[in-house]
Amino acid sequence: MSAEGVKPLKLVISGPVGAGKTTFVQSLSEIPVVNTDELASEDIGKTMTTVALDFGMLTLDGIPVHLFGTPGQDRFDFMWEILCEGALGLLVLVAGNRPQDFPNARKIMEFITSRVPVPFLVGVTRQDLDKVWEPEDVADYFDLAPHQVIGVNATSPTSSLLAMVRLLESVEAYDPNYAERLQGQYNFGSS
Repeated sequence: MSAEGVKPLKLVISGPVGAGKTTFVQSLSEIPVVNTDELASEDIGKTMTTVALDFGMLTLDGIPVHLFGTPGQDRFDFMWEILCEGALGLLVLVAGNRPQDFPNARKIMEFITSRVPVPFLVGVTRQDLDKVWEPEDVADYFDLAPHQVIGVNATSPTSSLLAMVRLLESVEAYDPNYAERLQGQYNFGSS
């Protein structure tokens, strides 16, 4: 148990390179984010990239929440499964202005959910920009129910927090006892 006697919840944020995973975790974390950004060794459209994970923490209604951001490159796919082990929920981010990344986001989502049964949402980032796909259109592309896809501005703590709340609501809808069973099965952050 944690110092307060409450086990933390574990949420995972995944998606392709440049979808906003690190920014999302940074927007929400109450501690300095632990990240594993390194110089990109290949052309991925940005200089730095996450090679293992991002880690942040926040507290919701007195409950600690551990946020784990995954790397976006396929060559680190082994981390996707490792980080999702024991996760309460998964948020797959995709940049709404980069439809060319949608197939990779689908691949990541299917890779994770086929190996780790975890409730998930798709978050369409960059909703603050012009010419981005709307969540409803992304839901159609991914063949998901409209309530499984939400718009997110990863640079906004308010928007990111609303996405986390929606994810937790989807976990509750998935199975009202899911969180309780999962917390009994895994021992996150205990001493």
